[in-house]
Amino acid sequence: MRPSRVLLAAPDKFRGSASAGELAEAVGRAAERLGWRCDRAPVADGGEGTLDALGGPTRLTRVRGPLGDPVEAEWRIEGDDAVVEMARASGLALAGGPEANDPIHATTYGTGQLIAAAVDGGARRVLVGVGGSATTDGGLGAVSALEPHRRLRGREVLVACDVTTTFVDAAEAFAPQKGATPAQVALLKRRLERLAQVYLRDYGVDVRDLPGSGAAGGLAGGLAALGARLEPGFDVVADALSLPERIEGADLVVTGEGLLDRHSFAGKAVGGVVGLARRAAVPVLVVAGDVETDEVPAGALDDVELISLVERFGDERARSDVLGCVEEVVAEVVSRAAGR
Repeated sequence: MRPSRVLLAAPDKFRGSASAGELAEAVGRAAERLGWRCDRAPVADGGEGTLDALGGPTRLTRVRGPLGDPVEAEWRIEGDDAVVEMARASGLALAGGPEANDPIHATTYGTGQLIAAAVDGGARRVLVGVGGSATTDGGLGAVSALEPHRRLRGREVLVACDVTTTFVDAAEAFAPQKGATPAQVALLKRRLERLAQVYLRDYGVDVRDLPGSGAAGGLAGGLAALGARLEPGFDVVADALSLPERIEGADLVVTGEGLLDRHSFAGKAVGGVVGLARRAAVPVLVVAGDVETDEVPAGALDDVELISLVERFGDERARSDVLGCVEEVVAEVVSRAAGR
Protein backbone atom coordinates (compact mmCIF):
# COMPACT_ATOMS: atom_id res chain seq x y z
CA MET A 1 0.00 0.00 0.00
CA ARG A 2 1.30 3.45 -0.90
CA PRO A 3 1.99 5.52 2.23
CA SER A 4 -0.20 8.54 2.80
CA ARG A 5 1.05 11.83 1.47
CA VAL A 6 1.83 14.37 4.17
CA LEU A 7 0.52 17.92 4.44
CA LEU A 8 2.13 20.25 6.96
CA ALA A 9 -0.40 22.78 8.29
CA ALA A 10 1.62 25.77 9.53
CA PRO A 11 -0.72 28.79 9.57
CA ASP A 12 -0.46 31.93 11.65
CA LYS A 13 -3.61 33.39 13.21
CA PHE A 14 -6.27 35.31 11.30
CA ARG A 15 -6.41 38.17 13.80
CA GLY A 16 -9.90 38.60 15.22
CA SER A 17 -11.31 35.63 13.29
CA ALA A 18 -9.46 32.39 14.09
CA SER A 19 -6.44 31.22 16.02
CA ALA A 20 -3.53 29.46 14.35
CA GLY A 21 -4.56 26.25 16.09
CA GLU A 22 -8.13 26.47 14.79
CA LEU A 23 -6.86 27.08 11.27
CA ALA A 24 -4.44 24.14 11.45
CA GLU A 25 -7.37 21.93 12.48
CA ALA A 26 -9.43 23.17 9.52
CA VAL A 27 -6.55 22.43 7.13
CA GLY A 28 -6.13 19.01 8.74
CA ARG A 29 -9.80 18.11 8.32
CA ALA A 30 -9.66 18.90 4.61
CA ALA A 31 -6.48 16.90 4.08
CA GLU A 32 -7.55 13.87 6.08
CA ARG A 33 -10.90 13.59 4.31
CA LEU A 34 -8.91 13.04 1.13
CA GLY A 35 -6.63 10.41 2.63
CA TRP A 36 -3.62 12.58 3.40
CA ARG A 37 -1.86 12.67 6.74
CA CYS A 38 -1.72 16.13 8.33
CA ASP A 39 1.10 17.31 10.57
CA ARG A 40 -0.38 20.25 12.49
CA ALA A 41 2.18 22.94 13.36
CA PRO A 42 0.44 26.28 14.03
CA VAL A 43 3.06 29.02 14.05
CA ALA A 44 3.68 32.54 15.34
CA ASP A 45 6.31 35.22 14.88
CA GLY A 46 7.01 36.00 18.52
CA GLY A 47 3.93 38.17 18.93
CA GLU A 48 0.39 37.17 19.80
CA GLY A 49 -0.15 33.43 19.53
CA THR A 50 3.37 32.43 20.55
CA LEU A 51 2.19 30.78 23.77
CA ASP A 52 -0.41 28.75 21.87
CA ALA A 53 2.03 27.78 19.12
CA LEU A 54 4.60 26.43 21.57
CA GLY A 55 1.95 24.55 23.56
CA GLY A 56 2.30 22.90 26.93
CA PRO A 57 0.53 23.36 30.26
CA THR A 58 -0.18 26.93 31.31
CA ARG A 59 -0.39 28.78 34.59
CA LEU A 60 -2.36 31.85 35.56
CA THR A 61 -0.91 34.84 37.39
CA ARG A 62 -2.77 37.97 38.40
CA VAL A 63 -0.86 41.01 37.17
CA ARG A 64 -1.36 44.70 36.42
CA GLY A 65 -2.96 45.19 33.02
CA PRO A 66 -1.87 47.84 30.51
CA LEU A 67 -4.17 50.51 32.00
CA GLY A 68 -3.72 49.46 35.63
CA ASP A 69 -6.66 47.10 36.10
CA PRO A 70 -5.75 43.56 37.24
CA VAL A 71 -5.80 40.78 34.64
CA GLU A 72 -5.35 37.01 34.84
CA ALA A 73 -2.48 36.27 32.47
CA GLU A 74 -1.47 32.86 31.15
CA TRP A 75 2.14 31.77 30.89
CA ARG A 76 3.95 28.45 30.72
CA ILE A 77 6.78 26.70 32.54
CA GLU A 78 8.12 23.26 31.78
CA GLY A 79 11.31 22.16 33.51
CA ASP A 80 13.76 25.04 33.42
CA ASP A 81 12.06 26.79 30.50
CA ALA A 82 9.25 29.34 30.69
CA VAL A 83 7.28 31.17 28.02
CA VAL A 84 5.69 34.57 28.60
CA GLU A 85 3.56 36.37 26.01
CA MET A 86 3.41 40.09 26.68
CA ALA A 87 0.03 40.47 24.95
CA ARG A 88 -1.51 38.41 27.76
CA ALA A 89 -0.47 41.06 30.31
CA SER A 90 0.04 44.31 28.39
CA GLY A 91 -1.82 43.78 25.13
CA LEU A 92 -3.86 46.27 23.15
CA ALA A 93 -6.87 43.96 23.27
CA LEU A 94 -6.80 44.13 27.08
CA ALA A 95 -6.98 47.92 26.83
CA GLY A 96 -10.10 47.70 24.67
CA GLY A 97 -8.39 48.46 21.37
CA PRO A 98 -6.90 51.74 20.12
CA GLU A 99 -10.11 53.70 20.77
CA ALA A 100 -10.13 52.87 24.49
CA ASN A 101 -6.37 52.83 25.03
CA ASP A 102 -4.38 55.47 26.88
CA PRO A 103 -1.17 55.39 24.80
CA ILE A 104 0.69 57.76 27.12
CA HIS A 105 0.09 55.83 30.34
CA ALA A 106 -0.21 52.24 29.08
CA THR A 107 2.40 50.19 30.92
CA THR A 108 4.36 46.96 30.54
CA TYR A 109 4.49 46.50 34.32
CA GLY A 110 2.34 43.35 34.13
CA THR A 111 4.73 41.76 31.63
CA GLY A 112 7.56 42.35 34.09
CA GLN A 113 5.45 40.69 36.77
CA LEU A 114 5.01 37.62 34.54
CA ILE A 115 8.76 37.39 33.93
CA ALA A 116 9.34 37.72 37.67
CA ALA A 117 6.80 34.97 38.34
CA ALA A 118 8.59 32.70 35.88
CA VAL A 119 11.99 33.35 37.46
CA ASP A 120 10.65 33.00 40.99
CA GLY A 121 9.00 29.75 39.86
CA GLY A 122 12.38 28.25 39.01
CA ALA A 123 12.82 29.04 35.32
CA ARG A 124 16.43 29.32 34.19
CA ARG A 125 15.43 30.40 30.68
CA VAL A 126 12.52 32.71 29.92
CA LEU A 127 11.26 33.27 26.39
CA VAL A 128 9.30 36.51 26.08
CA GLY A 129 7.06 36.83 23.04
CA VAL A 130 6.43 40.47 22.20
CA GLY A 131 3.81 41.97 19.91
CA GLY A 132 0.22 43.15 20.10
CA SER A 133 1.08 45.65 22.82
CA ALA A 134 -0.90 48.63 24.08
CA THR A 135 2.32 50.28 25.20
CA THR A 136 5.07 52.65 24.14
CA ASP A 137 6.76 52.92 27.53
CA GLY A 138 10.14 51.63 26.38
CA GLY A 139 9.78 48.70 28.76
CA LEU A 140 10.10 50.98 31.79
CA GLY A 141 7.13 49.32 33.49
CA ALA A 142 8.62 45.86 33.07
CA VAL A 143 12.05 47.02 34.21
CA SER A 144 10.46 48.46 37.36
CA ALA A 145 8.45 45.29 38.05
CA LEU A 146 11.61 43.17 37.82
CA GLU A 147 13.36 44.96 40.67
CA PRO A 148 15.52 43.86 42.36
CA HIS A 149 17.27 43.05 39.09
CA ARG A 150 19.65 40.63 40.78
CA ARG A 151 16.84 38.05 40.49
CA LEU A 152 17.84 37.77 36.80
CA ARG A 153 21.43 36.73 37.57
CA GLY A 154 22.12 33.32 36.12
CA ARG A 155 18.91 33.44 34.10
CA GLU A 156 18.68 33.70 30.34
CA VAL A 157 15.96 36.00 29.02
CA LEU A 158 15.31 35.65 25.30
CA VAL A 159 13.02 38.15 23.57
CA ALA A 160 11.28 36.90 20.43
CA CYS A 161 10.85 40.06 18.33
CA ASP A 162 8.38 40.26 15.47
CA VAL A 163 9.90 43.46 14.01
CA THR A 164 13.38 44.95 13.50
CA THR A 165 12.33 48.51 14.42
CA THR A 166 14.78 50.31 16.68
CA PHE A 167 14.00 51.83 20.07
CA VAL A 168 13.16 55.48 19.43
CA ASP A 169 11.50 54.72 16.09
CA ALA A 170 8.87 52.63 17.91
CA ALA A 171 6.84 55.76 18.66
CA GLU A 172 6.31 56.84 15.06
CA ALA A 173 6.08 53.27 13.74
CA PHE A 174 3.55 51.82 16.17
CA ALA A 175 2.02 54.35 18.57
CA PRO A 176 -0.60 55.56 16.03
CA GLN A 177 -1.91 51.98 15.85
CA LYS A 178 -2.36 52.13 19.63
CA GLY A 179 -4.50 55.26 19.55
CA ALA A 180 -1.83 57.95 19.80
CA THR A 181 -2.43 61.35 18.19
CA PRO A 182 0.42 63.09 16.31
CA ALA A 183 1.12 65.23 19.39
CA GLN A 184 1.22 62.14 21.60
CA VAL A 185 3.55 60.40 19.14
CA ALA A 186 5.97 63.31 19.42
CA LEU A 187 5.79 63.16 23.22
CA LEU A 188 6.36 59.40 23.25
CA LYS A 189 9.35 59.77 20.94
CA ARG A 190 10.95 62.32 23.28
CA ARG A 191 10.31 59.99 26.22
CA LEU A 192 12.00 57.11 24.43
CA GLU A 193 14.99 59.30 23.58
CA ARG A 194 15.39 60.22 27.26
CA LEU A 195 14.83 56.66 28.41
CA ALA A 196 17.54 55.36 26.06
CA GLN A 197 19.95 57.75 27.78
CA VAL A 198 18.83 56.46 31.19
CA TYR A 199 19.37 52.84 30.14
CA LEU A 200 22.85 53.69 28.86
CA ARG A 201 23.70 55.52 32.09
CA ASP A 202 22.29 52.95 34.49
CA TYR A 203 23.00 49.67 32.71
CA GLY A 204 25.70 50.50 30.17
CA VAL A 205 23.57 49.30 27.25
CA ASP A 206 22.87 51.52 24.25
CA VAL A 207 19.52 50.34 22.88
CA ARG A 208 19.04 53.10 20.31
CA ASP A 209 20.42 51.24 17.28
CA LEU A 210 19.73 47.70 18.44
CA PRO A 211 17.62 45.88 15.80
CA GLY A 212 14.28 44.85 17.29
CA SER A 213 14.65 47.06 20.38
CA GLY A 214 11.50 48.95 19.39
CA ALA A 215 9.34 45.81 19.50
CA ALA A 216 6.24 46.17 21.70
CA GLY A 217 6.79 49.91 22.03
CA GLY A 218 10.38 49.51 23.23
CA LEU A 219 9.75 46.66 25.69
CA ALA A 220 12.42 44.65 23.87
CA GLY A 221 14.92 47.46 24.40
CA GLY A 222 14.10 47.75 28.09
CA LEU A 223 14.67 44.03 28.58
CA ALA A 224 17.88 44.23 26.52
CA ALA A 225 19.13 46.87 28.95
CA LEU A 226 18.79 44.22 31.68
CA GLY A 227 20.78 41.70 29.66
CA ALA A 228 18.11 39.99 27.55
CA ARG A 229 19.00 38.71 24.10
CA LEU A 230 16.84 39.79 21.17
CA GLU A 231 16.11 37.21 18.47
CA PRO A 232 13.84 37.11 15.38
CA GLY A 233 10.59 35.72 16.73
CA PHE A 234 9.77 33.37 13.89
CA ASP A 235 13.22 31.79 14.05
CA VAL A 236 12.75 31.10 17.76
CA VAL A 237 9.33 29.50 17.22
CA ALA A 238 10.47 27.52 14.18
CA ASP A 239 13.41 26.12 16.10
CA ALA A 240 11.23 25.17 19.08
CA LEU A 241 8.78 23.38 16.76
CA SER A 242 11.53 21.67 14.67
CA LEU A 243 9.78 23.25 11.71
CA PRO A 244 12.57 22.86 9.11
CA GLU A 245 12.74 19.11 9.71
CA ARG A 246 8.96 18.75 9.61
CA ILE A 247 8.76 20.65 6.33
CA GLU A 248 11.37 18.37 4.77
CA GLY A 249 9.09 15.41 5.54
CA ALA A 250 6.03 16.98 3.87
CA ASP A 251 4.63 16.79 0.35
CA LEU A 252 2.75 20.09 0.68
CA VAL A 253 2.92 22.99 3.14
CA VAL A 254 -0.09 25.17 3.89
CA THR A 255 0.38 28.47 5.69
CA GLY A 256 -1.53 31.74 5.88
CA GLU A 257 -2.68 34.77 7.85
CA GLY A 258 -5.51 37.27 7.92
CA LEU A 259 -3.87 39.99 5.82
CA LEU A 260 -0.98 39.32 3.48
CA ASP A 261 1.08 42.46 2.83
CA ARG A 262 4.67 43.71 2.83
CA HIS A 263 5.03 42.97 6.53
CA SER A 264 4.36 39.28 5.86
CA PHE A 265 7.84 38.94 4.38
CA ALA A 266 9.72 41.06 6.91
CA GLY A 267 10.22 38.63 9.77
CA LYS A 268 6.62 37.47 10.02
CA ALA A 269 5.48 33.86 10.14
CA VAL A 270 4.10 33.40 6.63
CA GLY A 271 7.26 34.68 4.98
CA GLY A 272 9.32 32.47 7.28
CA VAL A 273 7.33 29.34 6.42
CA VAL A 274 7.51 30.11 2.69
CA GLY A 275 11.28 30.57 2.94
CA LEU A 276 11.79 27.26 4.73
CA ALA A 277 9.58 25.39 2.28
CA ARG A 278 11.33 26.96 -0.70
CA ARG A 279 14.73 25.88 0.62
CA ALA A 280 13.39 22.34 1.09
CA ALA A 281 11.81 22.38 -2.41
CA VAL A 282 8.36 21.59 -0.98
CA PRO A 283 5.28 23.16 -2.66
CA VAL A 284 3.49 25.85 -0.64
CA LEU A 285 -0.10 27.04 -0.51
CA VAL A 286 -0.67 30.41 1.18
CA VAL A 287 -4.26 31.09 2.25
CA ALA A 288 -4.92 34.69 3.26
CA GLY A 289 -8.07 36.40 4.41
CA ASP A 290 -7.21 39.32 2.15
CA VAL A 291 -4.18 40.39 0.14
CA GLU A 292 -2.65 43.80 -0.47
CA THR A 293 -0.97 42.69 -3.69
CA ASP A 294 0.73 46.00 -4.43
CA GLU A 295 2.63 45.79 -1.13
CA VAL A 296 3.98 42.24 -1.51
CA PRO A 297 7.70 42.40 -2.41
CA ALA A 298 8.62 41.32 -5.93
CA GLY A 299 9.54 37.65 -6.05
CA ALA A 300 8.20 36.90 -2.58
CA LEU A 301 5.49 34.60 -3.95
CA ASP A 302 7.38 33.03 -6.84
CA ASP A 303 6.46 29.33 -7.12
CA VAL A 304 3.84 29.79 -4.36
CA GLU A 305 0.10 29.31 -4.81
CA LEU A 306 -1.82 32.14 -3.14
CA ILE A 307 -5.55 32.15 -2.47
CA SER A 308 -7.39 35.18 -1.06
CA LEU A 309 -10.57 34.21 0.76
CA VAL A 310 -12.10 37.63 0.11
CA GLU A 311 -11.44 37.31 -3.61
CA ARG A 312 -12.72 33.72 -3.72
CA PHE A 313 -15.77 33.93 -1.46
CA GLY A 314 -16.52 37.62 -1.01
CA ASP A 315 -15.94 39.76 2.04
CA GLU A 316 -18.98 38.67 4.06
CA ARG A 317 -18.41 34.92 3.94
CA ALA A 318 -14.63 35.25 4.19
CA ARG A 319 -15.08 36.99 7.54
CA SER A 320 -18.04 35.03 8.94
CA ASP A 321 -16.97 31.53 7.90
CA VAL A 322 -13.18 31.61 7.88
CA LEU A 323 -12.69 27.96 8.82
CA GLY A 324 -15.23 26.71 6.29
CA CYS A 325 -13.58 28.76 3.55
CA VAL A 326 -10.14 27.46 4.48
CA GLU A 327 -11.35 23.84 4.43
CA GLU A 328 -12.88 24.34 1.00
CA VAL A 329 -9.81 25.85 -0.68
CA VAL A 330 -7.42 23.37 0.92
CA ALA A 331 -9.60 20.48 -0.26
CA GLU A 332 -9.48 21.88 -3.79
CA VAL A 333 -5.69 22.15 -3.80
CA VAL A 334 -5.14 18.74 -2.20
CA SER A 335 -7.51 17.09 -4.67
CA ARG A 336 -5.60 18.68 -7.53
CA ALA A 337 -2.25 17.62 -6.06
CA ALA A 338 -3.53 14.05 -5.77
CA GLY A 339 -4.61 14.11 -9.42
CA ARG A 340 -8.32 13.75 -8.64
